[in-house]
Amino acid sequence: MTKKCIAEFIGTMVLVICGCGIAMVTTNSEATAALGVTGGNGVAIALAFGLSIVAMAYSVGNVSGCHVNPAVSLAMLINKKLTLPEFAGYVVSQVLGAIVGALILFGIFGGDMGLGTNIAQSVGQGFVAEIVLTFIFVFAICGVTSKESFGSVAGIVIGLTLVLVHLLGLPVTGTSVNPARSFGPALIAMLTGATGGADAFAQVWVYILAPLIGGALAAVVYTFMTKED
Repeated sequence: MTKKCIAEFIGTMVLVICGCGIAMVTTNSEATAALGVTGGNGVAIALAFGLSIVAMAYSVGNVSGCHVNPAVSLAMLINKKLTLPEFAGYVVSQVLGAIVGALILFGIFGGDMGLGTNIAQSVGQGFVAEIVLTFIFVFAICGVTSKESFGSVAGIVIGLTLVLVHLLGLPVTGTSVNPARSFGPALIAMLTGATGGADAFAQVWVYILAPLIGGALAAVVYTFMTKED
């Protein structure tokens, strides 16, 4: 279990460093970094998060399954692929990894560019969007991890699905679909006074609750569709 938690910590830390870091440097503006991005910047950010997942899936996936996302871990708990103690250990490790990743970004770049935090243009619209986007993402994960024969391509499929939902969600919410990814940067941005930190932390509940709902719905729907009558 310790090794699994370390793997989840490292995987989430890398996701935040690379994904949020590229969001920062490609927009080079405020902590609303991912909002309103178009063209090359949006594609770069989407690819950064997707490729981070691909890299970690083939690095730590054989240790922990490379959830690096509490919404994914919740889905695995619902599908009985994780026990409750394992779920708790995974989530704590993921949140700590995201916090350390955000601290590293602050140490490298400071807080003038924000820390890749998520801010929705509309809280209601963002809440619905994050549920839907997380449902799509986790539903794909449930499918591609359902058979061992899919193992060789699972990391690529999951990474590309993350790219897909980012391309759709970036102008609306900055795309999270991951409570840890949002909480870590929002917390450090608020504590360090980074640009947009207070606003991001005020909205962070959206990026915690909505992805968890979306992930849970995906697990329930996938289980219903695939279980034998």
